[in-house]
Order: sequence, then C-alpha cells, then structure tokens
Amino acid sequence: MRTLFAVFSLAVTSLFAIPGQSSPANNDLPTAAQQAMNAIDSEKIRATVKYLSDDKLEGRGTGQKGGDTAADWIAQQFKSYGLQPAGDNGTFFQNIKFYGITTDQKNTQFSFVPKSGGPITLKFADDFVATDETHSEKSVINAPLVYVGYGINAPEYQWDDYKGIDLKGKVLLMLVNEPPSDDPNFFKGKALTYYGRWTYKYEEAARRGAVGAILIHKTEMASYPWEVVRNSWGGESSFLQNEKDPKLKSAGWIQLAVAQKLAQAAGKDLDTLMKDATSRSFKPVELPITVKETMVSKVRPFSSRNVIAKVAGSDARLKDQAIIYTAHYDHLGIHPNEPGDNIYNGAADNATGCGILLELARAYSSAKEKPKRSILFAAVTAEEQGLLGSKYLGEHPPVPAHNISLDLNYDDIQPFGEPQQVVVSGAERTTIYPLVEKEAKEFEMSIQPDDRPEAGHYYRSDHFSLARVGVPAFSVNEGPLFKGHDLAWGEEKDRDYVAHRYHQPSDEYKEDMDFTADAKVAKFGFALGWEVANSAELAGWQPGDEFEKARKQSAALR
Repeated sequence: MRTLFAVFSLAVTSLFAIPGQSSPANNDLPTAAQQAMNAIDSEKIRATVKYLSDDKLEGRGTGQKGGDTAADWIAQQFKSYGLQPAGDNGTFFQNIKFYGITTDQKNTQFSFVPKSGGPITLKFADDFVATDETHSEKSVINAPLVYVGYGINAPEYQWDDYKGIDLKGKVLLMLVNEPPSDDPNFFKGKALTYYGRWTYKYEEAARRGAVGAILIHKTEMASYPWEVVRNSWGGESSFLQNEKDPKLKSAGWIQLAVAQKLAQAAGKDLDTLMKDATSRSFKPVELPITVKETMVSKVRPFSSRNVIAKVAGSDARLKDQAIIYTAHYDHLGIHPNEPGDNIYNGAADNATGCGILLELARAYSSAKEKPKRSILFAAVTAEEQGLLGSKYLGEHPPVPAHNISLDLNYDDIQPFGEPQQVVVSGAERTTIYPLVEKEAKEFEMSIQPDDRPEAGHYYRSDHFSLARVGVPAFSVNEGPLFKGHDLAWGEEKDRDYVAHRYHQPSDEYKEDMDFTADAKVAKFGFALGWEVANSAELAGWQPGDEFEKARKQSAALR
C-alpha cells in the first residue's frame, strides 16, 4: 500500500501523464525524470511498430533494402529527438561487413548412405535445412557420420560427449538442448545454458575439425516447431566477414522422423541413442552411414549497420561511463521462393522492441535534468542471424565494456494489454537485483520467473552478447498475467503466438493491438536505468556467475 506521500506524488506527477496509461510515482526519481518517464506514449510505440512492420519494409532482412531503410529511419528518429551520434566517425551508424549465404534449395543435395540398403535422400525444407558457413559457393562432403549425443564439452559439470575421439573430416549427428536435470548445480537444472544452444553446438563441432553438424529436431527439446527452423534457415544467413573461428561446410537440422529412419538404417533405435546420451559415460558412436552432400550457395558480401545514439551524462567524472538500451531491428526479410505471403514482417519480433527503444531515447532526451552517467541506445542488426550485430557491438562498444554498467534489452514484447508481471530473467544474477525488485514493486508488477527455463531464453537475445564481454545484461519483458484476464488467458495467447506467428509471415501489425504493455515495461526500464545511471558504483555479476570472469578481465583494463 502506498504512503500518503506517494499518493500525493502520484497526484502531482499525473499532471504530466499520458491519459489512459499507467504512470506510477517513483519517489527515487527526480521530478524531471518522473516527467520524462510519464511522457512515454503507447501510441508512439504503436506508430513505430506499424511503420517498421509494413510490407514496404520487406521484413527488414539483414543487408536487404528493407533492413537498410529501417536503419536509416531509426537514425533519423534519434536525430530528431536531439540525441548525439555514437557510431563510427561521428555518425549514428556502426558499419559491419557480412557474407550473405543463401542455400540453393534446388541444386543442394543431401543423402545418408548406409553400408547396407539404399540411400536416404532428403528434401530441403521438408526433411532438412543446412547452411554452408565457409562462404563457399560449392562444398562437397563425403564423410562418415558420428553420433555425439548432446555434443557438449563442459568441464565444470564433468561432462564430455567427445571423449577424445578424432572427429576431423567427419559429420556429427547431435541432439539439441542438454542433459535433463532438476539439479541447479548440473547444467543449472531445468534452465537451459549456452551449452544447449544450436550456436554452441556448431561452434564446438567446427573447433573439433568436423566438416558438418546435424541437429535432430524435436519440438519439446528445441522449444519451437519445425516451421520455425525451416523459416529461419530458409532464407539468407549472415556471417561476419572478420570472423576467424573455424566454420562448417554444412550446419543443419533434420526432422525427427528422418532421424528415426536414419537410426533404423544404421541398425540402431533412436530412443535408445537419445537415452544413452543422458549419461556421463556416453561415448561417440560411429554409425555405418556415409553422409553425401553437395552444398550449393549464393554468396554475397554486404554491409549492415547497428544504429547507436547517446544522451551525455551530467556528471563530469561519471559521464564516460554508461548504461545501454538495446533492441534488434532486423527480421527475416522476404523468402522469394515461397508461394503466397512471403514477407516476414516481424511486428512483435521486433518492431515492438524498436518502438520501446525509441520512446526511451525520446524520454531521456527530453528530460530537463540528465542522469550522471551517459545513456546509450543501440538498435542492432542481424539478431535473427545468431546475435551477430550485438556480438559486433559487444566487441566494438562505443564505451569500453568495463565502463558500461548495465544493458537492458527489449525483444518481442507482445501488445496484449496491461501486464501484472514483469520477466527479467538473468537480473537475479546481477548485483542490482534488489533495485529490480524495488522497481517492480513500484510498478505494481510481480517478478515472474521464466516459465520455460528449458527454452534458454537468456541465451537467445542480444543482451547475451553484452554479457559475454562482462556487461551485466538482461531483457525486460511482460509475464503472462494481464489486467482483466486470468493467467490461463495470457498463457494461451503466448502459445498461440509461438504456434501461429513466431517467425512466420503472420507476425503482422493489427489495429486491435494494445501497446499498454510495451509502454509499461518501457517506463519500468526507464526508471531502473535512471537509478543505475546515478548509482555510486557500477553494476556487477554475483560471485561465481559464469560472466563474472569476463567482468573482472574487463575491469582490469581500466
């Protein structure tokens, strides 16, 4: 229950509120900050989502016309709000060089050839998807197949699926996700770690000299259906040109039914193979199968841009430090080979995050008083390509990573109404979690634990790229409980979105969308960010956290 003083403060600050929007008083914010926060407008977020998800922007594909148009438009908004450019050479842009790889679905060939029996020939998109990470226009693979379980080497958990086997020149068959556990000290229990992500598995396979890696798709293990895999890998994939890590000639997925047929052809039972992989004693299994692939790709070098702006801090000593807000502006673009509606508009994912980012930028810029530390705003590219834009940002930050106190990221905030819960998974791993709890209480939102920890959401959005270089970072989103509805309603809305719109052309703007949620989590992030920007100390990671080492290494560079 609020005190009389809080009620009085609410009455005063309501003079500056947008009609019909929740604008709680925050007694720790100066009046200028309270006024700026209350000016965050859900209808301005709506306007951004409507523009960015219009067919004219062609799905904002990385390095495509629509993506470039989006970057230019976001920079123009930053400029119109009076923000300072924080990109390369006094511009709003951080220019990044990529290779775009599009698999030629007609000419690419993929088959499993058992020692006995006929070949199993696969059809692209229906049975498998694959990308050549080496930037070659044509790669030929004729190699033995080795089943490596989860494909994980994690010394801290005494887990090694590889057992020292020489895998150079071979193709690895592996499971997505990681060994199931309820023990928080073993792969963090139910919560997926980075070891379970497809990105790690491809990276580890390449480090071991494999020429290819094939993930077996199972909806419950991947946390998304085959349609998401097919749509995500069906268009152009992007890779950083300056990437020096080893790459695979074929990085792909196969359907579960294909894997079952493959196991049978090898004289194995897939369920048994999957069960065996859950044991520490698992050893790689060399299958009596040869993988024959001809990967044909269209390769195009191109540039894409992160868009970065700044509001300078007010303290002469602390203004060289910063907090940063991030959101990706890219989506999946156009898939020209698909019939019907083939524009992946990305209204929720992630025009919503961009709308919030721009409103935060406008609010901070308009504040008559500025926080002590500087505030950075980064609309990043190539998130859908594996967090590549934010990876580049983390490796080339406008402020040294050791001077960035916090990253608050916004990604895919569903416009379902006014949320009663906030999701800040990963915040509990930072030293500012008590402040997060306080702000949630101020906004009358309970903190909702990740209801699908097995999906590994922490490792699937751009804050992860900042965390990897030591910056305390997490995403801010809504929980499934909304005002006027029960919990089941919100959970069903989320399931419906994942099944029918996530990474599909149907993720489009609708006039009946209610952006109250987006405005509320924006205000929450504004208040939290302002307080961290004025804190006496930089934020950090809790002792023993997996990112603490990177933070200490970064701090040593001061």
